[in-house]
Amino acid sequence: MTLSTPPFSSDAADQERWKRAQDRLYVACQCVGWGIFLGVQSLFVTVFAEHSDVERGWFLNLCGLLRVVTLGLLLTHYSRRFIGRWGWKNLGWLALVPRMALLSLGLSVVWSGVGFAFHYLVEGGPISKDYSVGLMFLVSTINGTIVFLSWYFAYFIYHLFDRFNRSEIERLRLANVVKEAELRALKSQVNPHFIFNSLNSVRALIDEDPARSRQAVTQLANLLRYSLQSGQRETVSFEDELAVVNDYLALEQVRHEERLRLRLDVAPETLNLPVPTMVLQTLVENAIKYGISARPEGGEITISARIEDEALCIIVTNPGQLSFAATTDRSHRSTRLGLRNAEARLQLLFGDRARVSLRQFAPDVVAADIVVPLRSADIARIVPPVAPPRRPVSV
Repeated sequence: MTLSTPPFSSDAADQERWKRAQDRLYVACQCVGWGIFLGVQSLFVTVFAEHSDVERGWFLNLCGLLRVVTLGLLLTHYSRRFIGRWGWKNLGWLALVPRMALLSLGLSVVWSGVGFAFHYLVEGGPISKDYSVGLMFLVSTINGTIVFLSWYFAYFIYHLFDRFNRSEIERLRLANVVKEAELRALKSQVNPHFIFNSLNSVRALIDEDPARSRQAVTQLANLLRYSLQSGQRETVSFEDELAVVNDYLALEQVRHEERLRLRLDVAPETLNLPVPTMVLQTLVENAIKYGISARPEGGEITISARIEDEALCIIVTNPGQLSFAATTDRSHRSTRLGLRNAEARLQLLFGDRARVSLRQFAPDVVAADIVVPLRSADIARIVPPVAPPRRPVSV
C-alpha cells in the first residue's frame, strides 16, 4: 500500500521523505496483517490440534506456520509489481474483481503446493491420517484463495481512496490556477480604465497650473505604484484603500473643483480589515463618473464603513438615479463593468456571501454596497487603531 498524494511540493527532499513514509506504512501494514493471520492460525492449531501435531511439539508447529506466513507475505509483496505493470490500479471494480479472483486462486495453488511439497519432501509423511491428500489440498487452496482475495480487496480499496484523493487534489489545483487566472484578468480590466481617467485629470492641469500639475504627477505616480504592488497581493487593509482614494480624489478635484464634495463615516475598527485591492477606488471612480461628472451642479460622495453581522459593510453614495444612465447620452451610460469585476473578485476571494450591489438609496441618491465576510483571523484583528484614519481630500 501507499500513502495518498503528498501536499503541493516540488522540493526533492520533501518528495523523498514522503516516499520513505510510504514504504514504512506498507511494511507496517504487511507486518500487522500477516502477524494477525499468524496469531489466528496459532490459536487454531492449539485448540484443534491433532495427535500428530501434538507429537511434533509447539516449536515445530510454530516453524511450520512461520514458513506458511512468510511465503504468503512474499507472494503478496512481489505480486504488486505485476499489478502495477498490468495497470490494474486504474481499472473499475467490474473488470478488477474477476482478475483479483483468478490471481488469488493462482497464488493460493502455489502457496498450497509449496507447503505440501515441503511437508512431504522435507518433513516426510502425510499431513493428515484422516483425510486424503486431494481433499486437504482442495481445502487449503480454497482457504488460501479467501486469504489472498481479502488482501487484494483491502489493497485496492485503499488505492481507490488514494486515486480519489489524487483526483480531488488535481481538481483543487486546477481550481486554484483558474482562480488566479480570473483574478489577473479582472485586475487587468480595472487598472487600465483607472489609469486612463487619472491621466485625463493630469492633462487638464498642464496648461493651467504647471506647479500643481507636477504635484498631480507625483500623486499619479503614487497611484501607479500602488496599482503595480497590488498585482502581487489579493487583499490589502481598508486603510490602504482609503489612502488610494485620497490620491485619486486629489486628482479628480483638479477637474471638478467645488463640484466635488466628500463626506466620510468610517468606523475605526474597520481600518485593519482586508478588502480586495482597488475595490473601493473602483466604486469611488464610478460615483464620480456617473454621479458628479454627469451633473452640472456636481454633488456629494459619501463613504461609510461599519461591521455588521460578521461582515465589513462599505457604502459609497453619490447623487443620481439608477435609470439615469439609460436616459442620458452615451458618454454617461454605465456598463457596470467595474461593479461586476468587483463582485467577481470578492466572491473569488471571500466566497458566495460576498457581494456588490447597486440600489436607489434616496429619491436622488444612488448607493453601491460592498459586503466582505469576516474570517476568524479578521475578527481577531478588529482593534481600533491608536492613530486616526487618513482622510481623503474633501472640498
